[in-house]
Amino acid sequence: MSILNPPPRLLMGPGPINCYPRVLNAMSTQLIGQYDPVMTGYMNEVMGLYRDVFKTNNQATLLIDGTSRAGIEAVLVSCIEPGDKVLVPIFGRFGHLLAEIAQRAGAKVHTIEVPWGEVFAPEQIEQAIKSIQPKVLALVQGDTSTTMLQPLEHIGEICQKHDVLFYSDATASLGGNPFETDAWGLDAVSIGLQKCLGGPSGSAPITLSERYVSLVRKRHHIEAGIRTSHHTNSEGSRIQSNYFDIPMILDYWSEERLNHHTEATSMLYCARECALQLLEEGVETSIQRHKLHGDAMLAGVSGLNLNVFGNQTHKMNNVVGVYIPEGIDGDAIRHTMLHDYNIEIGTSFGPLHGKIWRIGTMGYNARKDAVLHTLQALENTLRRAGHRVSPGEATDNAYNIYQGAK
Repeated sequence: MSILNPPPRLLMGPGPINCYPRVLNAMSTQLIGQYDPVMTGYMNEVMGLYRDVFKTNNQATLLIDGTSRAGIEAVLVSCIEPGDKVLVPIFGRFGHLLAEIAQRAGAKVHTIEVPWGEVFAPEQIEQAIKSIQPKVLALVQGDTSTTMLQPLEHIGEICQKHDVLFYSDATASLGGNPFETDAWGLDAVSIGLQKCLGGPSGSAPITLSERYVSLVRKRHHIEAGIRTSHHTNSEGSRIQSNYFDIPMILDYWSEERLNHHTEATSMLYCARECALQLLEEGVETSIQRHKLHGDAMLAGVSGLNLNVFGNQTHKMNNVVGVYIPEGIDGDAIRHTMLHDYNIEIGTSFGPLHGKIWRIGTMGYNARKDAVLHTLQALENTLRRAGHRVSPGEATDNAYNIYQGAK
């Protein structure tokens, strides 16, 4: 076993991506005790920072220790009781994930679907809500499996009209695409760090409305080993997961600091730095940066004689899907890109596996040199594999986008 020495990869797939250097530095900071006032002060800072990231006034804004999937599971398992109806509109792989997690929590899950590469109109979702009358609507905003961005701005109003909790997984989109928690009427949002926020996977920021918190507090339970005489349990059914029990996690992040788990200190440092990086740049500036480099990549791959996947009206700023040309071995191209150029691009899942590549421009890698290096390498790799390309057209197209933005 040797000292860790991974190759210098440029991660231009759908995530994870290369971390901001400041984030890497933050993760190497020395540990302190979980109840040290400096540590609890950092926890309070993180809550405030992520209110600005999510664009919300929600007091219940905090971290779930785990990957973005941990945030999804915590939100859903805490608000779903066996037999509750949950509506999941599916337009890619991660809608199926929301449906599975809700099913495992005991929900009666109802799904509606559109072809991969499309998104839902508000009228489709409202019609399903009227028909099903669910307790919860669970909806992905940006699904990297299809590169599509689901419009959310009218969904909250529909949910409020029909008394439905509105939850969105914005892991792949927040920071690189518009997102307005309060203005759009969301009750719960969860994300990860490994996409537009420029961090590693391993911490899941969430924000919860007062309505959501009031609902799950009816299921509040306190472990026997830490319960004191002034603690009482609620009368609602016990949440089926201890680790993802949001009322207990809220107690831990409250001024009482009632023990639940030992906070993942290095990941808290990391999440704090990701938020600082975004807010110092400015959320709107970050979104425009992602759009600029996403547009440049889109123009570039079009110059490689590649067909773009999906409805481009609803493409995410931070990832593009392209069809693998007929007669080209998609995995062989990815192998050459990775091992000869140290550049990673992605394939996809399910019905798109082996049919498209997904190329990301997000977080630290949403920058000109990363876009141009990727296009140059992909052009050369495709040409050597027998694909017809016009030399230089891809980077020329990208340069045209950059020059037009000046």
